[in-house]
Amino acid sequence: MNSQIIAKKVKGESSKQIYNRAVNVLTGGVSRNTIYRKPHPYYVASAKGSYITDIDGTSRLDFANNMASLIHGHANPQIIEAVTNQLQKGTAYTMGTESEVDFAELLTSRAPGFEKIRFMNSGTEAVMTMIKAARAYTGKTKIAKAEGAYHGTYDFAEISQTSNPDNWGDINHPNSVPVVQNTPKGVINDVVVFPYNDIERTIKLLDENADNIACVLIDPVPHRVGLFPANDSFVKAVYNWTRKNNAILAFDEVVTFRVNYSGAQANYSVKPDLTALGKIIGGGFPIGALAGKAEIMEVLNPRQKFLRHPHSGTFSANPISTTAGRVAMEMFDENAVNNLNNFTSATKKQIEEALKIADVPVTLTGAGSMFRFHFTDTAPNTYRETYQNKKTRDLIDDLLDYMFFEENIVMINTLACMMATSMTQNDIDKFTDAIYRAMKFFKPRINTLNNG
Repeated sequence: MNSQIIAKKVKGESSKQIYNRAVNVLTGGVSRNTIYRKPHPYYVASAKGSYITDIDGTSRLDFANNMASLIHGHANPQIIEAVTNQLQKGTAYTMGTESEVDFAELLTSRAPGFEKIRFMNSGTEAVMTMIKAARAYTGKTKIAKAEGAYHGTYDFAEISQTSNPDNWGDINHPNSVPVVQNTPKGVINDVVVFPYNDIERTIKLLDENADNIACVLIDPVPHRVGLFPANDSFVKAVYNWTRKNNAILAFDEVVTFRVNYSGAQANYSVKPDLTALGKIIGGGFPIGALAGKAEIMEVLNPRQKFLRHPHSGTFSANPISTTAGRVAMEMFDENAVNNLNNFTSATKKQIEEALKIADVPVTLTGAGSMFRFHFTDTAPNTYRETYQNKKTRDLIDDLLDYMFFEENIVMINTLACMMATSMTQNDIDKFTDAIYRAMKFFKPRINTLNNG
């Protein structure tokens, strides 16, 4: 039977043919819904730098960079060399590796608050471990998170990420909306949802649950909320509240660690107690990490007589991910971070000029090396302003398809872009021209959208 399956892998198969095979063995034909598109996903033949070539022969400029995880683009030679060397020595063992220690030393040196660190396998795992560590340390059970914010797929962390006008409730007491059908009521009841950047309402909600909140979870530039930064005054108010109420200030920097050399937290006058990391710190391989105050991280310490949070993982801190991640982050030094951020700032100005010439009511938000388009006259500042109704969502889907099929450009499905050090001015010019043509093409629909 194995030989029959292998025989089906005919050289020169199209993406459509591969997808026809995929639906027979993969639910929906995919292992992650983010790559699905109608009539079928497209399959990669190779990728290099900022370009992906599919098996049908089309090369596309990549502004998604695997959902913000590739800070140096595809197949970076230095990362390939380091990983290839490690492959010869093995990929995973039931023993420690020096690469784990080397990488931990590098990351803890980048941010003042990273006194200790633990590795895991994904951003979702990092957030999950962060929440569980906060509970173990404080002795409390509830978490608080922003309405609409995405923090991975842990039951508690994903509450409210799909809130919409039909279920989100009063802004003074946003509902804890589950994502997965039949999420236990106990989970829903243990998540306090607050409106992002709204100090008065947030503090009031936290006060109402002060005796039970273990941590307040904040993404400092939340992608799903709108990709705009948290105000320093908001972060400081939440920080002060956690000091008074035996709670942890927890930052999700899985996406935003790219914003500065020390992460987005470098932009604030106060620092989180714990930080979840992932994406770019893996150098293109799966990884997650939890970093923070040594006192709190002690709940993970197996040398303690009473271990409050046993933590392990078969592939946690595997030498492939830690080697690739170390090289990637060594390359993404302070100079590289500043250069990419400045390049992104210039890119946004160039795009905004094109939007002005196209005469469309479209704005940009973002921070560091990432930005997002919005079909609004002014940039949104809340999740409810950012929310996309069906008409808007349909337009976004069509625009993404136009960019993918007509302009050969890949974007994230919220109309967001994540820059990489592999990008050139020629790439930006190509993207800007494509966006201009797309906006002119869809201008009647954009105007209709904004006119109600």
